[in-house]
Amino acid sequence: MIVYKFGGASVSSAEAIRNLYAIISEREGELFMVVSAFGKMTNALENLVDSWYRGGDERFLLLGRIREYHENIIYSLFGKGSDVVINDFNNCISAVESKLRSSPSRSYDYEYDQVVSLGELASTRIVSFYLESRNIATYWADAREWLITDDTHREANVDFTFSLKRLRNVVSKAGGRVVVTQGFVGGTRNGATTTLGREGSDYTAAVAANLLDAGNVVVWKDVPGILTADPLFYPGADKIDEISYHEAIELSYYGAKVIHPKTIKPLQNKNIPLHVKSFTDPAGSGTIISDRGGAAELKPVVIVKNNQMLVSLTPKDFSFVVEDCLSRVFAVFFRHRTKVNLIQHSAISFTLCMDNSGRLTGRLLDELRGDFRVLYNEGLELVTIRHYTDHCIKEHTSGRTVLVEQRSRNTVQFVIK
Repeated sequence: MIVYKFGGASVSSAEAIRNLYAIISEREGELFMVVSAFGKMTNALENLVDSWYRGGDERFLLLGRIREYHENIIYSLFGKGSDVVINDFNNCISAVESKLRSSPSRSYDYEYDQVVSLGELASTRIVSFYLESRNIATYWADAREWLITDDTHREANVDFTFSLKRLRNVVSKAGGRVVVTQGFVGGTRNGATTTLGREGSDYTAAVAANLLDAGNVVVWKDVPGILTADPLFYPGADKIDEISYHEAIELSYYGAKVIHPKTIKPLQNKNIPLHVKSFTDPAGSGTIISDRGGAAELKPVVIVKNNQMLVSLTPKDFSFVVEDCLSRVFAVFFRHRTKVNLIQHSAISFTLCMDNSGRLTGRLLDELRGDFRVLYNEGLELVTIRHYTDHCIKEHTSGRTVLVEQRSRNTVQFVIK
């Protein structure tokens, strides 16, 4: 069994889906395929949820654009034979449309999962229909019925034991056909839809590979493999041919976008290699992540995270920042599901660099103000360099205002204005 994962960019248009068909038509052996929402559809659906909670009428305009985007892809793929697929898509979207005509519940995270999961449910149905039209037998599997999670909405935890039983049943029913299922989406034992966190489709593929004892996982991206820097920022970035599980975990933790942070552990547990390849150059060598690693991981690797916020907390009574104080701070961050990317503290202050999540960040800061004096800077960059050199540090910080710097043996981080 081989597991393929196709991200949003690889299914962003009718042409991209035709390219997906060309890739899987060259496969050998049984295939389990995880597919993301089309293009930037998750972002569009998140905007839809926000509009619904604001009570604005623009939510129906946003839904209309989402409908039109999918229908254009369907018409391009199926031409005169589009009716069946259009009707199937309308069945997918009808539940969301009904929700928008009612008032949202108090649980934003719950409603988020019910609406945003539309992206993957729709994309996989359309892809499955298209492959069938090209004589590739498929079995569409609803991830909500086999990827069983707890009820931590927007960041659900997978129940591996229960999921294994369900997934074995899926593969048995598929009977050798290509299984097409959703990334990012799961379900509770009670049938509620959950999601695994942004970019969670990689994690879905890793979980499936672990449960199926797959021989290999291939993640199809819009880059030739794992690079030493984001080519959007640094066009001259080099491809890394092979790295270890450990190094891949480090890079994903610091914000490398190619691999979701949770992806590696299920694969490492069963020594399943992960191959990162370009869907525009399927014959390319890509990057292999395995237990072997390679000398290439000693190259400096630059990771840039934008939209960062530097928050400084000082107890209102100027008491020392001690363990009890820190535990209260991290409890607040945990409740608001906000990741801390860098920490630094002195006797009476505590400084953190974190992602700015807009509305959710505002709620977090409001709660912190109950116990602390809060100062913050917005619109910052966090630059992380693994296996840094003096030359590389100078190249990425020269002439820029560095607010915070931290170094360890292998990694240096800069919060930059």
